[in-house]
This record gives sequence, C-alpha cells and structure tokens, in this order.
Amino acid sequence: MEVILREDVDRLGKRGEKYRVADGYARNFLFPRKLAIPATDASVRSFSEETRVRAVREKKVHRQASALADKLKGVSLTIAAQAGEEDKLYGSVTSADVADLLAKQGFEVDKRKIHLEEPIKALGVYTIPIRVAAGVDANVKLWVVKEA
Repeated sequence: MEVILREDVDRLGKRGEKYRVADGYARNFLFPRKLAIPATDASVRSFSEETRVRAVREKKVHRQASALADKLKGVSLTIAAQAGEEDKLYGSVTSADVADLLAKQGFEVDKRKIHLEEPIKALGVYTIPIRVAAGVDANVKLWVVKEA
C-alpha cells in the first residue's frame, strides 16, 4: 500500500514523502495515529493544499515571533530579593519570576520558553535566553539586587 506521511516517522521517512508499506502497518499503526494518509490522487491534492496552508501559517507565526524578539532585545529587568552573606539569595529567582516581570512590562511570555539552566541564587547581572519560537531567540538582561 502506498501512503503519504503527514509527520516524520522514525525508520520510515520524512513528512510529505510517499512510501510503499505493508497493509497491516498502515492500517494498524500509521492511520490510527494520523501519521499517514493513503496515496490516492485526491489525497495527494489535499495534502499539497494542507502543506501550503501550513507554510503560510508558519511564516506568519515566525514574523510575529521575530517582531516580539526584536522588542525583547532591549528589555532590562530588575528584581529585588533578600540576600545574606556573600550576596547569596535566601530563595532563588526562577523562570516564573522572570515571566512575571516581563508580564508587568507588557510582554506575555510563557515561563517554559525562558531557559534558565538552573535557578539564580546570587546577586548580579544575568543574560536570560528566551525561545520565542522555533529558530527565534531573544536575550533579556536581569539585574538581581539586594532588597533594602
């Protein structure tokens, strides 16, 4: 049976390619998981249209993400935290804290897109990487200062 892959499938192929597979593999694995469609003339036309629509949508999302990344590049955040001896924080600054600071400045960024290798536990200046979208990154400066 010939199928067109709707998604990348390990050990088989990439999205959009046409393959010949066993009937049982197609019926029992690929079709129920919506990983492939049968390769008929109508499905080839509909898949090409679906691919075109997906490309337009991804281009729009990428443009919006690039605009947001350009705005984020100039942002500088300051957070006041309690610190003890040797400028070590009693708590820590996490990605949720950074997301809250960004929200106060008008940027809605999901905390899962803020990539801290580990929570910040000392005073100082940090560069925080933010993955806005696939292939679009921005860096934000974070100043952690001692609470008065």
